[in-house]
Amino acid sequence: MATQNRPKVYVTRRVPEIGLQILSPHCEISQWQSDDPVASTRITQKYKIDKEVLEQAGPSLRVIGTMSVGYEHIDLEECKRRNISVGFTPDVLTNATAELTVALLLATSRRLKEGIQAVADGSWGTWKPSWLCGSGLDGSTVGIVGLGRIGLAVAKRLSPFGVSKFLYYGRTEKETAKDIGAEFVSFDSLLEKSDFVLGCCSLTEDNKELFNKTAFQKMKKTAVFINTSRGGLVNQTDLYTALSTGQIAAAGLDVTSPEPLPTDNPLLTLHNCVILPHIGSATEKARSAMSEVTARNILSFLKGQDMPSKLI
Repeated sequence: MATQNRPKVYVTRRVPEIGLQILSPHCEISQWQSDDPVASTRITQKYKIDKEVLEQAGPSLRVIGTMSVGYEHIDLEECKRRNISVGFTPDVLTNATAELTVALLLATSRRLKEGIQAVADGSWGTWKPSWLCGSGLDGSTVGIVGLGRIGLAVAKRLSPFGVSKFLYYGRTEKETAKDIGAEFVSFDSLLEKSDFVLGCCSLTEDNKELFNKTAFQKMKKTAVFINTSRGGLVNQTDLYTALSTGQIAAAGLDVTSPEPLPTDNPLLTLHNCVILPHIGSATEKARSAMSEVTARNILSFLKGQDMPSKLI
């Protein structure tokens, strides 16, 4: 962004139009006209805004707006050193992500992947009393790791399915847990007692690969594990072992490490593992809201005002 009469904003993807409409009266916009990353740059190779990318951008870069709630792809310390402000888009994707989490849980627990395959390959035969029976939510115990905005929204959507009890684990007890009658427990207790275990927390250095061999061994053999947080929360090699040896019943993932997940990853060979391409926020309403917040973050900075959603 140059300090000329009209500041320059570079948009690195095609985005919902509302963001461009907000910025265009005030800025000179250049946009990469593709859904894929900018070609022939380090961003394409690693999807990161790191020291090298910031060096290439030069001293005129003053603000970065990421159209996401996650920010691990941005070197915040380097941005601080260069006095570059960074905005992000929390809150606006809560409902969409909660909906996707419930959909993934149901698809995984009710074995929809296997059912769809049976229809497609002709293995759907006569009625069998025990065929494709899965886990129901009615009377179940649901354990949520990270009862923040998304975790709470998921719980409220699951409650009408007849869930008997909600457990949650996190850094601190949450006043909002009273809204759903959730009980604050230790991580080990949540793993041991839950029929469904949901990863809904932010990824930090402290919880990296929190779900590993030790964690899976503490879960019920009938447990269903769902992760819509970040791929780094899970040791995927340990998850494969847990699923393939019957340590747990099934898993549903909207996030993996890396992303995209290589097509030869062994998790993709499992009938009891449902993997989606990180589409938690993929509703038209949520993505438009994310575009709008990103634009307002940038415009507020340009006007010398506080960003609505600022990281640094």
